[in-house]
Amino acid sequence: MNKNISVHIKNQPLVGTIERDSFLFQEEFMQLGIGKTYCVLNYGCQANVRDGETLSGMLEMMSFQKVDKIEEADVVIFNTCAVRQTAEEHVFGKLSAYKSYKENHPGRIFALCGCMAQEENVIERLLKKHPYVDLIFGTHNIDRFPQLLQRVYEEKQTIVEVEAKPGGVIENLPVERSSSYKAFVNIMYGCNKFCTYCIVPYTRGRERSRLKENIIEEIRTFQAQGGKEVTLLGQNVNAYGKDLKLEDGFTDLLIDCAKTGVDRIRFYTSHPKDYSVTTIEAMRDYPNIMKSLHLPVQSGNNEILRRMGRGYTIEHYFQLFDDLKARIPEITFTTDIIVGFPGETDEQFEDTLKLVDHCKFDLAYTFVYSPREGTPAAKMPDDIPLSVKKERLQTLNARISSYAKANNETYVGKTLEVLCEGPSKKNLAILSGYSKENKLVNFKGENIQAGELVNVEITDAKSYTLDGQAV
Repeated sequence: MNKNISVHIKNQPLVGTIERDSFLFQEEFMQLGIGKTYCVLNYGCQANVRDGETLSGMLEMMSFQKVDKIEEADVVIFNTCAVRQTAEEHVFGKLSAYKSYKENHPGRIFALCGCMAQEENVIERLLKKHPYVDLIFGTHNIDRFPQLLQRVYEEKQTIVEVEAKPGGVIENLPVERSSSYKAFVNIMYGCNKFCTYCIVPYTRGRERSRLKENIIEEIRTFQAQGGKEVTLLGQNVNAYGKDLKLEDGFTDLLIDCAKTGVDRIRFYTSHPKDYSVTTIEAMRDYPNIMKSLHLPVQSGNNEILRRMGRGYTIEHYFQLFDDLKARIPEITFTTDIIVGFPGETDEQFEDTLKLVDHCKFDLAYTFVYSPREGTPAAKMPDDIPLSVKKERLQTLNARISSYAKANNETYVGKTLEVLCEGPSKKNLAILSGYSKENKLVNFKGENIQAGELVNVEITDAKSYTLDGQAV
């Protein structure tokens, strides 16, 4: 393929008028994939997984057939994450590993999209060191993927189209869901928080909420097709509806979602600053709103939280946590914690351990701080040796694991409702799925299919999984 390059980058402001459009699909695109295959590689968060399902839906509309291996695909899409430097390096490593394969098969198309594509330095690196990537597009113009892919085939040159503006809210995007019984449903896009360490507002744009009627329609359609569990997605779901001038938008949406009668509703992710008592009451009052909550805290020290730009104190977090526990005793908690933020002292890290002692989380996603170019924290002196960061992470993980194991042991002898996801990846003779409490349960049972709700008696507990027997 002749590697001429067409670059189109719109450096428009992050704030703009939000347009609401429906997806337009031209009939000519339907012939593009006849006799061809595709593979989508998703990296990062649930939002990326959902974007990957949309890309798969478009490719299916274009008559492409899905395969699981890069070597079998005519179109390979790297749907990327930029939240940590390690995530980006993993993608670059994957591209390098397939360099010779791509050069030996020039007719195969490599496309890169997602949050990495929104970073100008990433585009420069791709064009310089990975010129065999044929198509680069961002998070704000995913709806233009069919047009862009057609251009790659017709023009036989590298196409780069990235928009810096927040983008509109495009409805009726096709979807090829990765599961027939669990669905990710976007309720909003972007984030207005601008935490000093986070790249997301720069790659995903400012907050834009979908209209409630469109969200409910998507859930009802999924439910009519036999769907059992819906996860409402947003970088900060509690902010849903603020841009629409709704007074208590997220709680009202959550209640209306519950009233559809879908078996299970989860949501991800919440911000402690925006959490309201009405949301707590909705979780308590509606049985199909799961009593499990991901509530990122990031640090147990107020000064670190201030420099992170989180907008709350640890006292506020404790009050919210304790209120949730008091109103919903059975609730389970997961969180995010960063260790080694610039300037974090031993005493400040001890405050994070005290936080864990207070909350006794069921699970925590823990990370060593790594600077992201373009964020305010990247300009802060990163004066903590990596060895110290790793030691702190090890100490933190050991503390979290001990509480997680103790929490799980309380379920032994109890019966939990589990949504079966099929055989366990580690043992095909064992079934696996998640309980209402968001516990991963590995269990024995016969004549049980993926997508079934099963009562499972818990027989053993590990730190992050439960074992059981279907009853």
